[in-house]
Amino acid sequence: MEFIKIICAIILPPLGAFLQVGIGKHFWINILLTLLGYIPGIVHAVWVVAKKK
Repeated sequence: MEFIKIICAIILPPLGAFLQVGIGKHFWINILLTLLGYIPGIVHAVWVVAKKK
């Protein structure tokens, strides 16, 4: 399941963050980062998925 979350985090960063933490502060931070730039959104989403085990 972690592999699928990481793939989702790369393709659509807010989805990856949502699958891991739900609608919380990390989800909204990820939305903002993705709007500011796709790469920062990916980095944050992968970090959230990898951090929360």
